[in-house]
Amino acid sequence: MHVVSTDVAPAGVVVIVVVAAVIEENGAFLVTRRQRGVHLAGLWEFPGGKIDEGETHAAALAREIREELDTDVDIGDLVFNVTHAYDDRTVTLYFYRCVLRGTPRPLLGQEMRWVPRADLAALGFPPADEELIKLLTESPVR
Repeated sequence: MHVVSTDVAPAGVVVIVVVAAVIEENGAFLVTRRQRGVHLAGLWEFPGGKIDEGETHAAALAREIREELDTDVDIGDLVFNVTHAYDDRTVTLYFYRCVLRGTPRPLLGQEMRWVPRADLAALGFPPADEELIKLLTESPVR
């Protein structure tokens, strides 16, 4: 990923701001697996990444999808956002509904899957994604 965009919380905690794409086609969601050597390696996630200094959420998400999946996206409404404290960092994630403009292909060597809604909870996602997974599996989010 790139330069870390951060906010400083009142308690002096640095918060990493991340945007992610919730892409659903034919009842399945596009997810990728975090690569070896990164925070939470091996877990599944919705594609996206950190916001660079001065970027809007939309610009960061469009850039990340191009860099990771070699396609453009139309960015829709905010589906969910959450702030989660891990032992070594705090992240604020913004999940946006997105529609692909092309066929995705993983450019970074990451594993990529289309996962049916009912199977999402069976994959290993980071703890910060837990509430989103419940939201997506308990009722269709359109």
